[in-house]
Amino acid sequence: MTKTILITGSTDGIGLLTARKLAADGHRVLIHGRSAAKVGPAQAQIGGSVEGYIADLSDLKAVKGLADAILNKHDRLDVLINNAGVLKAPQTVLDNGMDIRFVVNTLAPFLLTELLLPIMPKDGRVVNLSSAAQAPVKLDALNGKSRLADMDAYAQSKLAITIWTREWAMELRNGPAMIAVNPGSLLASKMVKEGFGVAGNDLSIGADILIDAALGSRFADASGAYFDNDSGAFANPHGAALDAAHAAEVMDAIKAFVRQHS
Repeated sequence: MTKTILITGSTDGIGLLTARKLAADGHRVLIHGRSAAKVGPAQAQIGGSVEGYIADLSDLKAVKGLADAILNKHDRLDVLINNAGVLKAPQTVLDNGMDIRFVVNTLAPFLLTELLLPIMPKDGRVVNLSSAAQAPVKLDALNGKSRLADMDAYAQSKLAITIWTREWAMELRNGPAMIAVNPGSLLASKMVKEGFGVAGNDLSIGADILIDAALGSRFADASGAYFDNDSGAFANPHGAALDAAHAAEVMDAIKAFVRQHS
């Protein structure tokens, strides 16, 4: 059956390869990028009737605009893959004082998911890109009141998205499955090349597990789960995600910020 699938950050790396594979299998793919200069070539590379959407996910107003554009054109979205992510950037602190890693990696996907849930079926899926790099979240850093080194910000933002995946799945008892996935460490993406200076491993390792999480039967009843593709199995995330008090604080901070700034 043909599915309608949105993949954020899909103009290069794992996102682009995932989009190419899904389109080749006949699915209706919606890709996203920061600019027309990125989205246009990606559409041409994927071919077919792939739709392109432009939004800067470091701006929650733009996230709302992205959701509105999709809602205006579609009354059903089967799968949302929140793939877009930032490790390093020329400007890591945004004009509003927020760290770009928390905004793009954690807050933007939360808001986008919230806005698109009304058109997602009960058997749909939200696949969130987590990472093997996870660390307890410092609320001051999440709220833009303290600064972190690149890897610290990245690891905390990835634990934060894993936390909201788990917590929201428990709240959402009659809706799409929400699954956090570490697609694999040090894959050959631009982020890995820029962040670690290595070529990285085959991107198909990541793309294939995202497709499995989006469509595969073993993920159908895995809402709230974390899948670690380095071990090839469902696993527990960092222990801080399992700490009820820490998870509640992070969820409250995420919800409060999104309500205030979107």
